[in-house]
Amino acid sequence: MSLVASDPAPVVLQDRRGPFRPGRLTAARRRIGGLGLKLGFRAVDLAWLAAATIATLKAGGASALAAPLRDALPLVAGAAAAAGALAALGAYRFAPREGLTTRLARTSVAALSGAAAAWTAALYTHPDQPRGLPLWTGLAAAGLLLIHLVSWLIVRRWRAQGRLTPNVVVVGATPEAERLIEVARETGDVAVLGVFDDRGARAPKTLAGVPVLGTLSALASHPMLPAVDRIVVTAPAAGQARCREILARLSALPNPVSLLLEAEGAAGRRATLRRLLDAPLAQVGAGLDERRALLKRIVDVAVAAAALVLLAPALLVIAAAVRLDSPGPILFRQVRYGFNNEPIRVLKFRSMRHERADATASRQVQADDDRVTRVGRFLRRTSLDELPQFFNVLTGEMSLVGPRPHAIGMKAGGEDAERLVAEYAWRHRIKPGITGWAQINGSRGPVETAEAIQRRVALDIEYIERQSLALDFYILIMTLPRLLRDDEVVR
Repeated sequence: MSLVASDPAPVVLQDRRGPFRPGRLTAARRRIGGLGLKLGFRAVDLAWLAAATIATLKAGGASALAAPLRDALPLVAGAAAAAGALAALGAYRFAPREGLTTRLARTSVAALSGAAAAWTAALYTHPDQPRGLPLWTGLAAAGLLLIHLVSWLIVRRWRAQGRLTPNVVVVGATPEAERLIEVARETGDVAVLGVFDDRGARAPKTLAGVPVLGTLSALASHPMLPAVDRIVVTAPAAGQARCREILARLSALPNPVSLLLEAEGAAGRRATLRRLLDAPLAQVGAGLDERRALLKRIVDVAVAAAALVLLAPALLVIAAAVRLDSPGPILFRQVRYGFNNEPIRVLKFRSMRHERADATASRQVQADDDRVTRVGRFLRRTSLDELPQFFNVLTGEMSLVGPRPHAIGMKAGGEDAERLVAEYAWRHRIKPGITGWAQINGSRGPVETAEAIQRRVALDIEYIERQSLALDFYILIMTLPRLLRDDEVVR
């Protein structure tokens, strides 16, 4: 069921802000994922422990590689024990209400554990005189305490800026929603940006201080949607039919949805709310495993950076050819949908005459299109016009593999493409890609009919459901041969 098709026209809303909303909303893609933060701080700890070990061995007159095993073993044992203790003590959880004293106490215990392991190992390797252990103990402890002091300050600042706090909107101005907001204000674990309720004028103006911003139609078109990590539907347990209807309508949106039913008794209610709120760091990416998303990002950056370096001469030649062929800018920037319906500016080499460029794709390219330049025709046929999108990958707006981004307002057969398929926005549940599953399965170029749009969206959703790094590499490998064999597609 389409959210857009079943509702009346969206209500024009005043820009009302509640107690959770910062001065400037940051899109979910731009905020920091919990796993990346944890791995980053853990890498800093490991690097310091390794540096302390190398410095201690050098102070004893030996290099790290040439040091006798009896000298290196206690230090390595101490570093391993300290690193393990930091992880075991939860030093990388970054709980929202963790004080500086608690943070430094955990770090001190971990440093003492490392020192104890190092001195114990030294009893077997240097029973008479432990070499370098006082220096290593001092370096390890001082460095770890300084690192975790700085990390605590950084996390505290980022939380204040909203970069680590999950943003949610609530559907249903119910008593359960009010309790959710109260707990959120008490804990600071999530930010409730607004409430949406289909009762219209009968709905309250605010709920526990959070503004009621309109109906579900207003939510579907609200500019804050790209910054929303999760939509929470609150309803009494008896309203299951109503819940199913709301969930069906919300399924047209790219944001993940949670259902919060009324729990029996204060203890049950508190437990239900804690399951939702006990996520100290934002999990960025709808339907994505956080580890897979992080690894995908690492691959994206590495491949895009390498491609730009290797293709730099070709990029310069193409840029010169575009400039010499027709007047106008070298690059064409078009606003398209990104992750969570975030508007992004996709880069391409300009292939049309500047004065006739179509930024909204209201008229899609046809065979022998008179808007396309001579150089542009070659660039489109070979897809070389897409090469600047490696810069979009580096900035995090796009990925190497994913659903191809469509222009906002793109039309097919005179209709808005997003109105032709109820699940159109599902393709925005992950970042768009330079290439994708649809492209290697024949759905390239313009989509001029409802059937073509439906097929592309179906292939994009199939990719989202099957996504893996192995599938991404397969798509990348198959893109070039499919492109070379695909002479019939109008580009």
